[in-house]
Amino acid sequence: MVVVQFIVVIQRYVFGIGSIWMQESIVYMHGMLFMLAAGYTLLHNGHVRVDVFYREATPRRKALTDLFGSLFFLLPMCAAIIWLAWPYVSSSWSILEGSKETSGIHGVYLLKSVIIAFAVLVALQGVSLALHSLRILSGQETPSDETPPDIV
Repeated sequence: MVVVQFIVVIQRYVFGIGSIWMQESIVYMHGMLFMLAAGYTLLHNGHVRVDVFYREATPRRKALTDLFGSLFFLLPMCAAIIWLAWPYVSSSWSILEGSKETSGIHGVYLLKSVIIAFAVLVALQGVSLALHSLRILSGQETPSDETPPDIV
């Protein structure tokens, strides 16, 4: 993504050449990067959370918080995203929606599909987090000492 952005800037400001396709590809890559990596980020505690109580909590309380948050917030939100995005994405697929620009990327329907992939991947990680929390609460697993990275 950075290389393509660099090439677009060099082409535009050094050679006076513009490429709508390359500019749109940066938006596609940026969107896919964040949407498809959200589940991975959740796996490694990289999402922003209100750490006022969680940071000093016992492993059992953390497991309860993760279980409650997954079951009552994360999974319902993922289900709502899938439910609401499905007509949006399917209508885009039905017409094989492309860029509004003539020389743009004619795969907007693929980019919109990433919304559903995002929700599915985050939901799968949410189920994993809930199962992990249940195992900790039942004593089948000992909690790891992994703490979320500090946000600078």
